[in-house]
Parts: sequence; structure tokens; C-alpha cells
Amino acid sequence: MEDVKTDLYYTKDLSEAAAILCSGAKLLQLEQEQNFYWFIFADKNSCERSSNAYWAGELQVDAKEYATAIKTLKDRLFARR
Repeated sequence: MEDVKTDLYYTKDLSEAAAILCSGAKLLQLEQEQNFYWFIFADKNSCERSSNAYWAGELQVDAKEYATAIKTLKDRLFARR
């Protein structure tokens, strides 16, 4: 059985995290490291595909959903301060 921790995807980039969230990935938690946070998602393989498509400019997501995801992630970040 695969270790659960190895099936997690970590990013500290807000825009990438929002794109991954819009792609249907499940945000599991935020983890603080010094003065920034990691966004931690389930299903590493799926998230890596979405991330690669995002950085290549090929990921297609709904613009309104993306804006909502950015706001939701910011709300989660600022609620921790």
C-alpha cells in the first residue's frame, strides 16, 4: 500500500493552487513553514498533471470558478493570521 504522504501534492503558489482546486483536486490542509504556507492537495498524480498544464498555459478552467478559488484560498490564509 502506498504511503499516504507520498500521494500528496504541495505548492506554495497561490495561483497554481487555485488552478489545481478548479481542476477538481481536494485541498486537504494548509501547512505553515516559516513565513509562508504550503497548500496540500490529495492525489499527487492528478495535481501534477494539472500543474504542468497550468504552467504550460494549457489548463482550461472556468474564469469565475478560478476567481472564487483565489478568494477562497486567500480567506483560508488570512483566517490563520
